[in-house]
Amino acid sequence: MVTETGRPVVEVSDSELRDLGAASSVLSVRWSRVAEEARRAVGAAGEKALLRLLVRGGVPQVQHVAAESDGYGYDIDARRSPQEHAHLEVKSTTDPTRLVIHLTRHEYEVMVTDAEWCLVAVLVGGDGSAVNVATVSRKWLQSAAPADRDRGGRWESVRLEVPACAITPGLATETWRLVPDALLPRKAVWASEPSAPLTV
Repeated sequence: MVTETGRPVVEVSDSELRDLGAASSVLSVRWSRVAEEARRAVGAAGEKALLRLLVRGGVPQVQHVAAESDGYGYDIDARRSPQEHAHLEVKSTTDPTRLVIHLTRHEYEVMVTDAEWCLVAVLVGGDGSAVNVATVSRKWLQSAAPADRDRGGRWESVRLEVPACAITPGLATETWRLVPDALLPRKAVWASEPSAPLTV
């Protein structure tokens, strides 16, 4: 059982699952307030680091819309001109070995209908800075999202492990680069090598 915000109603330990005889048949997903606060801190650090990179990269209009509402379906509105703007959904992590994201149904539906929507992965360092920034393929996200099988049920969020083939180093929409690659952190992570810098 989960609350309206998607949090488990109770925290169930592995020993409690074993007592129920379900440990071998149920994948244990544990939630704790401390872990949730840590995830939120990493998420906020990634968004702030990306905001700094966008400003440093010369994007003249940057708005942190997630600070106002979750209703947008993305975190940052970045605009260089009326023709060059992007709605950035930021997924942050501290794990350089693999990229695992959680995508909500609302984020997915905004992606499907909004040509300016872009998923940006930020590897956050111990000091809260961006160690790496990459873009995740929209086409891959659409192919990886689950399908509703019955009118009586619908998925609300999904956990996805993003393969290296769906990760492009740098920060780019399908039509323009938000920040020159030379200004972005270039550490090789998530089983990908940094590509040669592209011009803006």
